[in-house]
Amino acid sequence: MSASISSLEEIVQKIESSLDSIRPYLKADGGDVKVMEITPEHIVRLEFVGACGQCTMSSMTFKAGVEAAIKRDVPEIKGVEVINLTPVG
Repeated sequence: MSASISSLEEIVQKIESSLDSIRPYLKADGGDVKVMEITPEHIVRLEFVGACGQCTMSSMTFKAGVEAAIKRDVPEIKGVEVINLTPVG
């Protein structure tokens, strides 16, 4: 079990490091992103906070920025979801 926990902690560190590369852009617009959960299937569930939580551009920010960065930097992750993504339109 400890190997699994260690692996999970390493994955979380990689995700946070990846998010740190785009956080300055999110924070410049008054927002941020938090890791809420990593499922056993290696799906990351995120929450947009601050201005990002209500922004109509959040779905584009998610796809082009957040999801792309995580998938690039953390190949162990199979998918990325945002629990509070603002619908477009």
